[in-house]
Amino acid sequence: MPPREARRIFREGLATGTSGWARGYAQMNLLAVPEDWAYDVLLFAQRNRQPCPVLDVTDAGSAVSALAPEADLRTDLPLYRVWQDGMLVDEPTDVVRHWRGDLVTFLVGCSFTFEFALRQARVPLRHTEQGRNVPMYVTGRECRSAGRVHGPLVVSMRPIPEGMVETAVRVSGLMPDVHGAPVHVGSPADLGIADLDAPDFGDSVDAKHGDVPVFWACGVTLQAAVMASKPPFAVTHAPGHMFVTDTPDSAYRVG
Repeated sequence: MPPREARRIFREGLATGTSGWARGYAQMNLLAVPEDWAYDVLLFAQRNRQPCPVLDVTDAGSAVSALAPEADLRTDLPLYRVWQDGMLVDEPTDVVRHWRGDLVTFLVGCSFTFEFALRQARVPLRHTEQGRNVPMYVTGRECRSAGRVHGPLVVSMRPIPEGMVETAVRVSGLMPDVHGAPVHVGSPADLGIADLDAPDFGDSVDAKHGDVPVFWACGVTLQAAVMASKPPFAVTHAPGHMFVTDTPDSAYRVG
């Protein structure tokens, strides 16, 4: 369906993961912080571009992005998270009552954007086949800190048939603004992940015989940074419940 229609459904209250929605259009992570934290967040994102590729930043208090000018960032995502001092305090379907005039919103590229390209290349996606949210894991790798903002790298994982890993790497690598190529292929222990069946965010997925775990940098890294850095207030999307934009996937494809 068109992005506008997807956003209308979310605005009416449907809380669902957005993988596979509005295929062919880019999806974004969302983080809104008070203006006096915005520079630290922007510097953190610049220093950790693969997990945090910033694609738009709003003016303070604005709920409008150039990526979908008719959308309202307070209502048009399926599920949000509200944070105080790094603690999750609410998970509503809109954040109108939480919104503040000093909030600067960052929209960050999401790996759901390159999933359409993976499907076109006939790479199977187990989480969509199984109707689940993609699994995400906090790794043992620390991001480069920036001012008050610090935290670990978060990755998303997709089991990929061994013979198609090279295709998945090549296809996603052509989209660096939405995380690009994987950061790791193979043993999760190399990333400090103890158990693939116990993701920190999202759902576990059932791999098929011959699948290899492939890990991409994930924009939920910013939520891990919120938990670690403890800004006094923040709003994010709920993991896997993204902002669907009007921007075609192809806008972020190189080569």
